[in-house]
Amino acid sequence: MDFNKFDDKHRMIHKKINESLLGEPKRLYDASRYLTGAGGKRTRPLLCLLSCEAVGGKVEDALKTAVAIELIHTFTLVHDDIMDRDELRRGVPSVHKIYGESTAILAGDLLFSKAFELCDSRTIKILAEASAEICEGQEMDISFENRTDVTEKEYLEMIRKKTAVLIQAATKSGALLGNGTKDEIDKLAEYGLNIGMAFQIHDDVLGVLADEEKLGKPVGSDIVEGKKSLIVIKAIEKLEGKEKDRLLEILNKKGNTRGEINLAVKLFKDSDAIRYCKTNATQFVEMAKKAINELPDSDAKKDLMKIADFVVERKI
Repeated sequence: MDFNKFDDKHRMIHKKINESLLGEPKRLYDASRYLTGAGGKRTRPLLCLLSCEAVGGKVEDALKTAVAIELIHTFTLVHDDIMDRDELRRGVPSVHKIYGESTAILAGDLLFSKAFELCDSRTIKILAEASAEICEGQEMDISFENRTDVTEKEYLEMIRKKTAVLIQAATKSGALLGNGTKDEIDKLAEYGLNIGMAFQIHDDVLGVLADEEKLGKPVGSDIVEGKKSLIVIKAIEKLEGKEKDRLLEILNKKGNTRGEINLAVKLFKDSDAIRYCKTNATQFVEMAKKAINELPDSDAKKDLMKIADFVVERKI
């Protein structure tokens, strides 16, 4: 997927972000802008704009809400890194490593507040409901860390809330602001939810297989933190005896060595958990594409189809 074709949209998004995050105290606003300038494909706001165009709307109709969604996403990253004690994000030190935890918390709060100051009044309820579910999903994720009996159903509900609902909010809001029909809005909402599910499952795979330098955050950090991803759930289910005991020991330990992380990855592969997750993610992508298949043909629809495929093809 060549994201360079979206340069004009990205420039509009970036300009609006910077305009929205100017103020005093300067240190607080600098901290709130820090991650927005550290790269990223701006996938969520881009999906909002493309969904608007896919139903006949104009980019300008959805730009403010698209940026609001990116601010909410960035707020979650800032706070996640504090909770998980992650020191890297997008290849640079996390906000709390540069500005300290107190300012980072305030910067996240500011991003969240500015999102609702910025977004279109017609999308406030969509974004508010998604934001509440994100918090619920994050708490579920935290609660899973001390359990070894997390089910696949529980995991899927957690990632629906933590990740997929904001992507769904992006596509649903875009279709609404483009004056799509109820059927078009529903189809694009379904598309967004399914690629959100695929995105998180694939992200979990990248978290154990990707190149750390390219990924921009520590590979294996989920293992260190005892996260119960679908990979972990399936590996625990499939492994037996000493291998299962050893994996549980690694997952329950604080401060794993690189050797232990590598062993956990080997056990994931041996149990076929990684292949299972890749297949699962691909199935969600196919459901996403099917949801919008009957939308009128357009360049925006073609781009949405390509982005769906990219979700499970990406290396970072």
